[in-house]
Amino acid sequence: MTRRGWLLFLVMSVIWGCPYLLIRIAVREVSPATLLFMRTAPAALVLLPLAIHRQALHGLMARWRWLLAFTVAELAIPWLFVSRAEVHLTSSVTGLLVASVPLTGAILYRVLGYDHFDRRRVMGLLVGFAGVVILVGVDIRGAELGPVIEVLIPVIGYAIGPLIISRKLDDLPAIGVITVSMAIASVIYAPFALTHLPASMSLEVVAAVAGLALVCTALAFVLFFDLIVEVGPARSTVITYVNPAVAIVLGVLVLGEPLTWGILMGFPLILLGSWMATGVHEPTTIPLAVEPPTG
Repeated sequence: MTRRGWLLFLVMSVIWGCPYLLIRIAVREVSPATLLFMRTAPAALVLLPLAIHRQALHGLMARWRWLLAFTVAELAIPWLFVSRAEVHLTSSVTGLLVASVPLTGAILYRVLGYDHFDRRRVMGLLVGFAGVVILVGVDIRGAELGPVIEVLIPVIGYAIGPLIISRKLDDLPAIGVITVSMAIASVIYAPFALTHLPASMSLEVVAAVAGLALVCTALAFVLFFDLIVEVGPARSTVITYVNPAVAIVLGVLVLGEPLTWGILMGFPLILLGSWMATGVHEPTTIPLAVEPPTG
């Protein structure tokens, strides 16, 4: 991999490890639905000129049903539920739970007949889900089981989103798809958000919201497309395995979240299981959102 490829990889790993920290800060004063609007509307406005310049909006409306399905699966529902969950869960635990997306995707693609399981992948699934069980069993109290279930909804959505892209939207410009999806999500949540704006926001929360919208969303997708061009889709997916570590480190160092035994035992198993189950050494589907995509 070239020096530019390594630089893009490192920058993207950090950028997409940050949303969980920023969401945890933002939901102290902003409702999850309002936060989603504040994140997607500015991102759409920033990306729109670039999409127009690249002539990436042509032909999108003919696929509006699949664009809407992608938006709901990848942005509208996952980002709402991640924000709702982080009202109660630490950013570290949320980021680690979302790291099970590759495991869920592997099962989904197998059920739909797009992939097959060999012994290595089956073992990876078992190892990865053992890590999730350890994390939940050690760190999660009874009152937090509801938010954990809420995180499982984004996990499923993040697994479905790339499938829609690869099967129904793969011939469309990626920057155009993301721009329109951001716009759709912002329109969906505008009625609620604009009637539930916070009376005031601290400078810390304003910075967190701005970081989510401009850096972790608009800039991140532009850089991610460059990364795919530079290193290929298979290598670009490795970001998925680095993001949780960044989320954990930031949660511990910035927010003072505890580095628990559940994280220490569960994280290596989830990471190893995801790697074994998805076979990152093989060509894979391009995931347009790795949180996050983001939270």
